[in-house]
Amino acid sequence: MSRPFQANDRLGRNRLLATLPDADLELLKPWLTVLALPRGRVLFEPGDDVDTTYFPCDGTIASLLVVLADGREIEVATIGHEGAVGGIISTGNKPAFGRAAVQVAGTAYAIATRRLEDAKQRSPRLGDIFARYSDLLVAQMMQSAACNAVHTLEQRCSRWLLATQDRAGADLIQLTQESLAEMLGVQRTSVTAVAGQLSDKGLISYQRGRIKILNRKGLEATACECYRAVEAHFQAVLTPQP
Repeated sequence: MSRPFQANDRLGRNRLLATLPDADLELLKPWLTVLALPRGRVLFEPGDDVDTTYFPCDGTIASLLVVLADGREIEVATIGHEGAVGGIISTGNKPAFGRAAVQVAGTAYAIATRRLEDAKQRSPRLGDIFARYSDLLVAQMMQSAACNAVHTLEQRCSRWLLATQDRAGADLIQLTQESLAEMLGVQRTSVTAVAGQLSDKGLISYQRGRIKILNRKGLEATACECYRAVEAHFQAVLTPQP
């Protein structure tokens, strides 16, 4: 379901759009729509032309996934209200390398990628901001690769839960253990064991596809440094423009 952007819609519900000066926002507003994105909605598949760019609002979360030959999905980036999914920096034909899918349902602003490209051509400052965001996405993927190589599953799971809580804006996260296992690229039994460890420490509770954060400070202490590194890079690279 979609509707046109209206004057009372708050673009500040997306941190990336909130960094844009008013003049640049005016270039985008005529072409924005507001979408309701259900959980599981695939935004694009490998090889698809990325003809739409999505800006998740608070609480909405999407994942960029690499799809293996046997059908397994491995998450390489989590995107919420801090960013965008779609044609961020490239021009012309934009075939997707991986899959983008909605993990937590909610709303998003959407714009035809060609309209976004037109606006970037008219405003070098707008193009620079999206180039900065592209750098942030690369940083998140690099950090995730390092994290998956050297950190324990408990640390990785804690990092993922913290990042998801930030984007969801709530202590309660609607997520099954099967989905979490897919995101982390491990067996469900491994996630069950780690969730039990975190629950025994009083950090989370889990019941019927819902994970509740009980002790955020404790979860931060359990997580690896990757969570703080990505957030610090966001603050350093993508600050509001004058």
